[in-house]
Amino acid sequence: MKVTDRNANHCPVEVTLSVIGGKWKPLILWHLSEGGVRRFLELQRTIPGITRKMLTQHLRELERDGVVARQVFDEMPLRVEYSLTKYGLTLRPLMRVLCDWGSKHETYVAGNGPRPVPRVEAAAPKRLAIAIG
Repeated sequence: MKVTDRNANHCPVEVTLSVIGGKWKPLILWHLSEGGVRRFLELQRTIPGITRKMLTQHLRELERDGVVARQVFDEMPLRVEYSLTKYGLTLRPLMRVLCDWGSKHETYVAGNGPRPVPRVEAAAPKRLAIAIG
């Protein structure tokens, strides 16, 4: 779902997750919210495992959604910096809450261990008998 889709039936959580959800976007937003202005390679180095392609794609999506600003400097070599927009800064409290919850969850799991996921037995497929004749 794109944020630009206009449908009154969307849950606000769904809209929020369409902007900040996924494997990499929360990390990108966290580093921009805590570190201020970052260059592309600096972001890539601070997020282990992210590919150049994925970082580029997510930065473009975040820029399209109005939460990240991209500034290109007419220098040689070319310099591009990313930062949160004024609107993007409104995500800082949310990112801090997510960070706090993650820390609490790590402590919880360390003390209690992860909960096993109950297995759901798959029902045996029903067989149809077809009489030919």
